Amino acid sequence: MTQQHSVAIAGVDNLLIRSLLDNNQFYDPLDEALNLGISSANWPLFGLLWPSGQHMAERMAKRPVSVERILEIGCGLGLASLVAHRRGASVTASDCHPLAHAFLDENTRLNGLSPIAYCHGLWGKAALREDGLPVLTTAQDALPSGVFDLIMGSDILYERDDEGTLASFIHAHAASRSEIWVVDPNRGNRAAFHKQMASLGFARHEQVLDQPPHEGLPGYKGRMLTYTRE
Repeated sequence: MTQQHSVAIAGVDNLLIRSLLDNNQFYDPLDEALNLGISSANWPLFGLLWPSGQHMAERMAKRPVSVERILEIGCGLGLASLVAHRRGASVTASDCHPLAHAFLDENTRLNGLSPIAYCHGLWGKAALREDGLPVLTTAQDALPSGVFDLIMGSDILYERDDEGTLASFIHAHAASRSEIWVVDPNRGNRAAFHKQMASLGFARHEQVLDQPPHEGLPGYKGRMLTYTRE
């Protein structure tokens, strides 16, 4: 079951967003999500609105539009990609969930936009099959091609990653001179990620995000992490 929201993003017009009704939704009859390492408990998370995603979208609303290539990883409902696309930026959204592409297409349609480029993005142990080939959600969802000037991801440090698979994924798709944005709601895996990114040549800047409750909305505590490589 789904619902529709009008989502306010500071600096730009509201977005109409189709999301799942709640975190109790689950539908994986062909085990597509299961084969990608997505459990029934985690299945609905792609289709919910998260505060970290809204913070990323608000930052994207302030970024000057240029000729740069932008990649959103773990996009979920893709708020930041939608903001960038509507402002005329060259953006590609990516996720590993089997339904992420369909929801993104519907949300671009709801907002009167042309389709956003989409690709398959998965890191970690489930990213490769036993024969070494990538696991894809559908035949149409290819892996990212080329490199990107800006890579952004909201709440993507949600599990331990001792092998640095996320940092390696970012490194593989980042231009030699690039910028990486990560919004982290203090999940506790930040320190390890810092070290992994530093080993790949990225410098780091942190901005504390501390938003008290206001107008009936819950507060938010986290960090905006910016990594740069020159």
